[in-house]
Amino acid sequence: MKSGYEAWLSYPLQPAAQRAGDLQWCKTLYVAEENDTIQAAAQEFRRGVASMLGIEVVAGSAGAAGPCVAIGTFQGGNTLVDQVFDEQTVRSVGPEGYAIRTSAAHHCIAIGAASPAGVLYGVFHLLRLIGTASGIEALDEAVNPVNKLRMINHWDNFDGSVERGYAGKSFFYNNNRFVDNLERIRDYAVLMSSVGINAIAINNVNVHEQETLFISPAYLPYVSRIADIFRVYGIRLFLSINFASPLQTGELDTADPLAPEVREWWRGKAAEIYEAIPDFGGFVVKADSENRPGPFTYGRDHADGANMLAEALEQFDGLVIWRCFVYNCKQDWRDRKTDRARAAYDHFKPLDGRFKDNVILQIKNGPMDFQVREPVSPLFGALQQTNHLIEFQIAQEYTGQQRHVCYLVPQWKEVMEFNTYAQGEHVPVKHVVDGSLWGNLHSGMAAVSNVGDDLNWTGHLLAQANLYGYGRLAWNPELSSEAIAEEWVRLTFGGDPAVLDTVTRILLDSWSIYESYTAPLGVGWMVNPDHHYGPNVDGYEYSPWGTYHFADNLGIGVDRTVRTGTGYSAQYIGKNVERYESLADCPDELLLFFHHVPYTHVLHSGSTVIQHIYDTHFEGAERAAELLTLWTRLNGKLEEALYTQVEERLKEQAEHAKEWRDKINTYFYRKSGIQDKQERTIY
Repeated sequence: MKSGYEAWLSYPLQPAAQRAGDLQWCKTLYVAEENDTIQAAAQEFRRGVASMLGIEVVAGSAGAAGPCVAIGTFQGGNTLVDQVFDEQTVRSVGPEGYAIRTSAAHHCIAIGAASPAGVLYGVFHLLRLIGTASGIEALDEAVNPVNKLRMINHWDNFDGSVERGYAGKSFFYNNNRFVDNLERIRDYAVLMSSVGINAIAINNVNVHEQETLFISPAYLPYVSRIADIFRVYGIRLFLSINFASPLQTGELDTADPLAPEVREWWRGKAAEIYEAIPDFGGFVVKADSENRPGPFTYGRDHADGANMLAEALEQFDGLVIWRCFVYNCKQDWRDRKTDRARAAYDHFKPLDGRFKDNVILQIKNGPMDFQVREPVSPLFGALQQTNHLIEFQIAQEYTGQQRHVCYLVPQWKEVMEFNTYAQGEHVPVKHVVDGSLWGNLHSGMAAVSNVGDDLNWTGHLLAQANLYGYGRLAWNPELSSEAIAEEWVRLTFGGDPAVLDTVTRILLDSWSIYESYTAPLGVGWMVNPDHHYGPNVDGYEYSPWGTYHFADNLGIGVDRTVRTGTGYSAQYIGKNVERYESLADCPDELLLFFHHVPYTHVLHSGSTVIQHIYDTHFEGAERAAELLTLWTRLNGKLEEALYTQVEERLKEQAEHAKEWRDKINTYFYRKSGIQDKQERTIY
């Protein structure tokens, strides 16, 4: 019985007509190198072809007659690869890229790369083409990843729990022990490499007492076992570290980043780590945030802290990934001027240019915390002399927790296409992030994982599309949300037109549906505190976390203008300042993020704010119910176990959307006293 464990590598059997065309090329595989990564690529090719085309691949050789697939590094001993690719093509392939060409003259499809990891990516690309019925008879392209770092951050804890985890427990740890069975970790590495992920941090950024010791001899052998698996699939292992480790372990009485003994402690620690893991990626650091220790304790700034760690790692080519999620989490709710949205920019913009070359600032896509709708962080475009990554959250913390379907790739695409106006009229975030704008040495994307030990990895089967989509988007931000969704559906469920059309439609509509019955017009945070699931309009309204909507009987929204509010809008560049500052020009979907307005304010849509709230919440609940109706049409067209998994989740979503509808609408009806023009039931 299928569980969804194979995810997009389930390799459904292809239609007979397609199999006939692909079989001529794929019966034979010629591999000349014994490298572990290339051998892993060969194994994946055999497995994929056996499943999709129904044949057992045989080993070929350079002089064998008949068509074949030949894979290897350039000048690596595979004569067919070297014969097929000319010097110009070889030069066009970067360190992780690959070239793929169908050569009638040589009777082969050749995959060549500068590195074994590139060969692996090329093989997965060929399998993806077969699985999506894209045709392999006339291939000729050189493909390089757009982003240098394509990272996953796990928030797994040593006790086996996962912070903001919605798919079971950790598969790295159990009851304060590293797991003994590494097969699931290996399978996970295969999944991640298939979409081009090249870096994984395996523990929570909130580093607790036991996890602090992961960089000690007591645990490094266990970490090294995971790194050994990752290495085969082109993935470097990173660890989240406790900034106060020298103090926490009792070896020093300070963690001051400018103290010589602290700097020496970290240099020694780095040497220990690289002795155990020669290709260790580096450290992920959450400092001076949400009660985590950091350089502020000693009167130092973030550049002091990050550079101290970077100095320890630089001789080993290690990286320090320093999170910019730094803000006052003990704010007085009565204070209308302190603005959490401002915090990251206020902390890090003044430090631009002070960080070492192996420091990368990791910046959340928005200024708050992965809300269903918020503006793009103004740090993108503002930091012109500092390496940085964009951070997304694949885990659906505020977008349904993998109990609701919410395909996030359209949201991420919107962020990546946002025009920063940095140094020009059109400078989208994607070009800031990929390092091309200012020639950053290190750049790319990171995201919080959504996986656990559930059989299907992600709890909600359709949430796999977010994990797949993130990897594909990190490799190539030019891919469309539609194309990524269609790829995932074909690879996971096969090419039945009804299945493809229905599941793709569900995915592409899901973000707007979820937004419509939850927080309106960009205001955010109307969730139950702590666990963040379900509606609670005032859940965070009087909290110290800086997450307010300021609703009263007259209106709602946060004034973030320069003229009368917190001044946050001034952190943007050029036309974005004018657009967000102006009540007339501010986009409807972000109105309440930037402005406090009366309930009777008329939106660009022609509706008032209060009527928009009523309408969208009623419509959102109706559309959530329609998702279930759409899915039921696939009964009998999918494996029963897969069908039932999703049906159960969509039933919960349809009911929970009504709860959102009624609580939000009732709250604002009671606040405003304004009737719904359509006289629907509001309690």
